[in-house]
Amino acid sequence: MVKTVSVEKLTFKKNLTMIEQFAIKDFLLKWVGRPVEELDHFLELEYNENVFAKMEAIQETALLINGNEQFRYATITEDNQIVIGVLDSNKELQHSIISLDEVLR
Repeated sequence: MVKTVSVEKLTFKKNLTMIEQFAIKDFLLKWVGRPVEELDHFLELEYNENVFAKMEAIQETALLINGNEQFRYATITEDNQIVIGVLDSNKELQHSIISLDEVLR
């Protein structure tokens, strides 16, 4: 189940280790159901520490989630929760915590 939360309730990490960066990529592959070798073809990610650490979609990339939400980035909170940032149909940034049940489906 994807749980939408307000950003002020989250504490993001200021930097991510290489292991955390690879874990986010691996998680995204499983979440969208694509093989590893296809990730960079449909979702190019770039590590960025601007404001907080995240694996951010390169601007030209447009992965749509739930039909109309555009993927922007994935990160990890200080509580080790994976959080996805998307732009909704109104171009407002929304954050969703992805539960383990969602990953295991």
